[in-house]
Amino acid sequence: MRASLLALATVLALSGCQTAPVATDAPPAMPAPSQTADARFKAVSDAWLDRWMALNPVAATQLGDHRFDDRIDDLSATGRQQLVDFSRDLLTRLDAIDRTQLTRENQVDALILRNQLQSDIWNMETFQSWAWDPQVYNGLAGGAIYNLMAREFAPMPQRLKSATARMEQIPALFAQMRANLDPARVPLIHAQTVAKQNAGVLQLVDEFITPNAGQLTGADRTRLDAAVANLKKAVADQQTWLDKTLVPNAKGDFRIGAKLYDQKLQMALMSSLSRQEIGERAKAELSRVRGEMYGIARTVLKGRKGAPPLPANPTDDQRQKAIEAALELAYRDHPARDGVVDAAKAALTQATQFVRDRNLVSVPNDPVKVILMPEFQRGVAVAYCDSPGPLDKGLDTYFAISPIPDDWTKEQTESFLREYNSRMIHLLTIHEAMPGHYLEGAYSARYPSTLRGVLRSGLFAEGWAVYTENLMTTSGYMNNDPLFRLVQLKFYLRTIGNAILDQGVHVDGWSREQAMHLMMHDTFQQEREAAGKWVRAQLSSAQLPTYFVGVQEQYDTRKAVEAKEGAAFNVKAYHDKVLSYGAPPVRFVRELMTDQPIE
Repeated sequence: MRASLLALATVLALSGCQTAPVATDAPPAMPAPSQTADARFKAVSDAWLDRWMALNPVAATQLGDHRFDDRIDDLSATGRQQLVDFSRDLLTRLDAIDRTQLTRENQVDALILRNQLQSDIWNMETFQSWAWDPQVYNGLAGGAIYNLMAREFAPMPQRLKSATARMEQIPALFAQMRANLDPARVPLIHAQTVAKQNAGVLQLVDEFITPNAGQLTGADRTRLDAAVANLKKAVADQQTWLDKTLVPNAKGDFRIGAKLYDQKLQMALMSSLSRQEIGERAKAELSRVRGEMYGIARTVLKGRKGAPPLPANPTDDQRQKAIEAALELAYRDHPARDGVVDAAKAALTQATQFVRDRNLVSVPNDPVKVILMPEFQRGVAVAYCDSPGPLDKGLDTYFAISPIPDDWTKEQTESFLREYNSRMIHLLTIHEAMPGHYLEGAYSARYPSTLRGVLRSGLFAEGWAVYTENLMTTSGYMNNDPLFRLVQLKFYLRTIGNAILDQGVHVDGWSREQAMHLMMHDTFQQEREAAGKWVRAQLSSAQLPTYFVGVQEQYDTRKAVEAKEGAAFNVKAYHDKVLSYGAPPVRFVRELMTDQPIE
């Protein structure tokens, strides 16, 4: 997954289901009625972009708006109400515009902005993550420093001064956290996860601040040192509160229930598919893919000593054993415990050259680096792509991988490395980097609509990344190795399982045993991967389905364009065009490319 759907999604949990910006104290005056609809929409869009950034300064830094780098978000009742009031005002102004009079591109942006405004209001007033999810605060504390220091968008002394100001404000953020959270509503898994991550803020100080502190002198250095000292005390006090108060008293249910889930899903995905339709399609696809995997297993196991029975019409147990036996051949080839990052770097080079050689899509020259995942972001996903904000140009994209925890046993480590075997490392690199999230993010940053760049769709991004896994495999990557295809289909099963799991956990009340059966039996995941996903499913909601729904809509879009263009269809031209729209929800890309009404 990409970071704006993980790191930034955590940072922006208060602001609804998508990413967004903030502003100066007063929005621009409402345009005169005589102005065109497009001019009126631009005024509303600019007002939202401006004001949103000021209300969400930590996110603003990540997005590339550096006017508020010395501030952090105000999560008090007053600060939350400011966002609600502002969103309601902008929603009224937006709804006063006749959308049919806008250009088709602006019609898309208007619908995206309307969804964001509604989700901001809904999250503050109905979902209320600020009252029960400590990840909101933890993400802001870490993001306040990380977003400033991870990329060189300004000289180090300037960023250190901003970091100093933010470190001075983090203790107040912790105080707001303690005042806002109701332990009776906080799920235990959320409290435990944040308790483990809390010290990660100081790890960021050690990694980014301390080694560079010498670039400040005089009063600036004195102020920085004082801020670090106060932050260390605040983190220690916060750890005591987390361990002694929040964790022992956390009694909330991590399941959000059908009503809230359906509302959140609709705003998070902006898809025409309902929860029920998503579930039905996912279950059908699960059966189809398992059937294809059995066909590959029969091929690679045929004639092998000790192979299980391989009948043409297997029982469920025979199919299971055959696929597991075939996957064992892939599991044997995996990197060493400390070799995952190096393996990903090599895979990135290979995948990039393959995309160019096969003319699959135009490849930009934007820089990308493979890094270890910062500590404060660990514990939710194994890897993510952290693209620079849409307002920052020419900066590095990070393909971040979480290291194997030091306290894992030999057996746990082996389980992880079997899951992330050498072939899976290639697929992970395809998904997160080339031609997945990194490539898509680079294209998205080029789209001229700032609004669309800021509200880049997670559905589009995750759907594109999964789409490219199949694209690379069917295009002959890894020399048409059948085991690579088998592992790719297993990876796709994870996508399918994500959608089923999310509903099962939050709507159907699944137990851990039910979830683990889906992951370890139905989708062939190793125990460590499945255990981690069980935690992730409890910590998040309505994000896991973005992979499956997104790729289904990507496939639907390609089919529609192929039907329209016929023999003139060109795969590279198609991919370049799909990516040229700046990553709105996929349904809008299909409507734009096939001349359908924007709905």
